[in-house]
Amino acid sequence: MEPASVMGRARPATGDSGPRPADVVGILCLVSVAAELDFEYHHAGKLEAYLKRVHAAYPSLTYLHSIGRSVEGRDLWVLVLGRFPTQHKIGIPEFKYVANMHGDETVGREILLHLIDFLVTSYRQDPVITRLLNNTRIHIMPTMNPDGFEATKVPDCFYTRGRYNKNGEDLNRNFPDAFERNNASIQPETQAVMNWIKNETFVLSANLHGGALVASYTFDNGNSATGTLEGYSRSPDDDVFIHLAKTYSFNHASMYKGTGCDTRQTFPDGITNGYSWYQLEGGMQDYNYVWGQCFEITLELSCCKYPPADQLEKFWRDNKAALIEYIKQVHLGIKGQVTDKNGNPIPSAIVEAQGRPHVCPYRTNEQGEYFLLLLPGTYVINATVPGFKSILKTVEIRDNTGNFSALKHDFIFPEVPIRSSAASCPKTPLYQELQWASAAVKPTLHAILGLMAVLLLIFQ
Repeated sequence: MEPASVMGRARPATGDSGPRPADVVGILCLVSVAAELDFEYHHAGKLEAYLKRVHAAYPSLTYLHSIGRSVEGRDLWVLVLGRFPTQHKIGIPEFKYVANMHGDETVGREILLHLIDFLVTSYRQDPVITRLLNNTRIHIMPTMNPDGFEATKVPDCFYTRGRYNKNGEDLNRNFPDAFERNNASIQPETQAVMNWIKNETFVLSANLHGGALVASYTFDNGNSATGTLEGYSRSPDDDVFIHLAKTYSFNHASMYKGTGCDTRQTFPDGITNGYSWYQLEGGMQDYNYVWGQCFEITLELSCCKYPPADQLEKFWRDNKAALIEYIKQVHLGIKGQVTDKNGNPIPSAIVEAQGRPHVCPYRTNEQGEYFLLLLPGTYVINATVPGFKSILKTVEIRDNTGNFSALKHDFIFPEVPIRSSAASCPKTPLYQELQWASAAVKPTLHAILGLMAVLLLIFQ
């Protein structure tokens, strides 16, 4: 049974005289759009047409744009949903789902279309979905590799050439890597996503794959500085990533059972550290975390990469609640602005929780905003502006995901700082600098000491 928070519908008040004419038009619009989305595979033309129909039917709730083009010139469509779909609003976090980066892994592509349908038709009907859309800007990219999907002529449960883009490159091995130099040529699809990440303030993300049934989390790659000698590559926010992966797994119809796709491979609680499963260089989720300030996990949703279309409805039912609950996690932790005493935002200020240093320090955006995903607990938040004394604030964080708003705290610097551009975090194997300590101290201490050394290098 679906949770009431996802499936509930608001009932009219007793004595309601019935829908107004404008409401009737809206209801007819909902029905017409929903009726057009079948459980079938939508190739490029149909997918584009559907997204355009949704945007035409809900122009104030959605924004449709292409972030770039594939090698063969197909648009990389993104539909944005929310109360303010066209632009970022202060205090509203940005969330994204990306599917089909391997062109022959197709379930995610289709269930994201049904997620779009569910969100737009539930807005102002379901109070939970209404609050979610009013307080979150949700970006949905049904396909990152449209060329690979179109090239997969014969659906197969296992490997096909459609996995790759038109140039034969695996897009999930194509990003800059924090642990070793990635010599792969950056592809148009990859560059488009990197630019997209740079231009938005993404806080939380997931990329949807197929071929297994598990939620996998950062790091995918690693070295001794992140604990790989123990067969695990631990990020400074490992506890948050475990929570995120479990949120999806436990709200999925069967992922939480951890049985995987056969008896040879099991995943306790339906989750795994990426490196513990298999080492991967140039992956998108590590790139998001290190260079995008965005927590991303990888969702493997089907044992068969390209299952028959008649199974798509069940895949949607199995994932529906998990997709919604995962989006809510963008409201974990703390958020706020860093300003001067006159209320002017301070971009590029460093705001981090003590004990959780990132190899690329997490900085405020152009509006001076920061977002930190943190589990409930007590933390010391450190706000730093070069040339000024840091401001420390002890905060008690509760689980506010049900209220659709993280704890809010603003930092105000008494002096007016001179606006300067921050040192850019280089797209180089930053974690190579941390290996020097791996033979002497425990992995968690390595990360702290090594990260401090890298930060000193960045600020020189």
